[in-house]
Amino acid sequence: MTDFRIEHLPFDPGALKSWVDPEGRHANWPVVYTLSNQREIYIGETLNAVVRMRQHLDSPDKQRHRLQAMRIVIDERFNKSACLDLESYLIRLFAADGQFKVLNRNEGITDSDYYDRRRYRESFDQIFEELREQGMFTRDRVHIENSDFFKLSPFKALNDDQAIAVEDILEGLFEDLEHDRQSTIVVQGDPGTGKTIVGIFLMKLLRDIQVANPHDKPDADSLFSDFFAEGYPDLLRGFKIGLVVPQQSLRKSIQNVFKKTPALGADLVLTPFEIGGSDEHFDLLIVDEAHRLNQRANQPSGPLNKQFAENNVKLFGKDDLAKTQLDWIRAKSTHQVFLLDAAQSVRPADLPAPVLDALIDETRGSHRFYPLASQMRVLAGADYLDFIRKILQASPVQARVFEGYELRLFDDVGEMHDAIRDRDKEFGLARLAAGYAWPYRSKSDPNAIDIELDGRRLRWNSTQVDWINTPGSLDEVGSIHTVQGYDLNYAGVIIGPELRYDAYAGRMYIDRDSYYDKKGKENNPKLGIEYSDEDLLRFITNIYGVLLSRGMRGTFVYACDPALREYLRRFVPSSTA
Repeated sequence: MTDFRIEHLPFDPGALKSWVDPEGRHANWPVVYTLSNQREIYIGETLNAVVRMRQHLDSPDKQRHRLQAMRIVIDERFNKSACLDLESYLIRLFAADGQFKVLNRNEGITDSDYYDRRRYRESFDQIFEELREQGMFTRDRVHIENSDFFKLSPFKALNDDQAIAVEDILEGLFEDLEHDRQSTIVVQGDPGTGKTIVGIFLMKLLRDIQVANPHDKPDADSLFSDFFAEGYPDLLRGFKIGLVVPQQSLRKSIQNVFKKTPALGADLVLTPFEIGGSDEHFDLLIVDEAHRLNQRANQPSGPLNKQFAENNVKLFGKDDLAKTQLDWIRAKSTHQVFLLDAAQSVRPADLPAPVLDALIDETRGSHRFYPLASQMRVLAGADYLDFIRKILQASPVQARVFEGYELRLFDDVGEMHDAIRDRDKEFGLARLAAGYAWPYRSKSDPNAIDIELDGRRLRWNSTQVDWINTPGSLDEVGSIHTVQGYDLNYAGVIIGPELRYDAYAGRMYIDRDSYYDKKGKENNPKLGIEYSDEDLLRFITNIYGVLLSRGMRGTFVYACDPALREYLRRFVPSSTA
């Protein structure tokens, strides 16, 4: 399917008037179009290009942006479904490429199946390439789709689970605003179910509703179009919202995305400490990775320990040791949305399980609990996550093959690293990751080697922020703190000597002396808590559960403990098989 053409003309009334089609297809045929200037772009689809362009020319919003050029994609085989699909495809790619600010709202992004979609999709790639040749894109499609800007973009098509959750959250929020009620919401899901996508999408959607131009007609094909109708935007006038992200690396990546997204901004992405110390009250706070919020514990630095106490005093009148960052969020906002997975708590300072359980029970009771079940990251599906967790818990599980997913056990780290290099050449975004079983010597001495196994000499991640996309990361090993929350195409996971298997007892156990995350095993004298080996085993197996669920296309595994390697061999195919 290559019979398309892209017509390029100035975005002005004179050019539109002279744009004549003898067959009348400009006024009665589905097309996809772009309107752009040097910095901004709008992507749309229509059944009547002439009328739609006139509407845009008369729109105060489009006049304000001073759009200069229009490109119209015409294909005699286009239908409405194909155009909606192409529109969404181009919005996602333009937003992630970053050359233009995408002026679209995100409520109309679709991912619906239709007749012969595969063949249409082949032509979409050709349309992308022609637009790229015209200078509309700066990178090829693979590099764009592997970027954080694509994976963390608010221009995502939601699956059914996510769309239902977002729609219900909005309906409940607006009802609460009308009746002046407070609310607390939990969205829970395994790794890869798209909790972060829900949070980012919701931020963009709410901001779009808040700044909606009354002259712009809502997208009639959108599940969320009713929320742009009269009345809803008025409820959000002066409505202060924020996205709280406890993890530094993920927070910085999301800030970079928000910085380039209209209606959003980096200042909307905040740390828990910024919330606790703020003089302002928030109407709504959305908290991603809420399981990583902290209870009172020794923080990574003295100033943060001081700030924890100061925030407690400011909010509660005294430094109450029982107060957590969850309490800060609830004290500083009228409405909250918590995105969480208790099985991804990886440090003793994280919120304890009873606190998360109580939060979940509370929202279940108020019918504000939304589970996400559909696996969006790992091609092996949700069964793979259950399989991995049972292996790590030494629970009964049957060996199985996951069709279309490359799961391999390696006996040599060098061979696994080489395989990761090969997959990176083919697919991009293939990286090594490991549990914190080696000292981080290279942090103070860049020439030091941190990990030496089977003759392969490796260093930990050289940066804490956006490590995955940093030059040289292919030759480094990422820790949980640089990988959690991110997608990879392939993950090569080194299970260090801190996690071991007792073949006689048939159980996992830890070697505390081989675990080098100081904050990962530190007792909590403030709260009088000492963490047992069983407590640390839960955190460490959670860590490996996260690492082993990063790879979308495949996961490679190496275990330092010989007994653990033999145990894994029962379930994971050997790289030499």
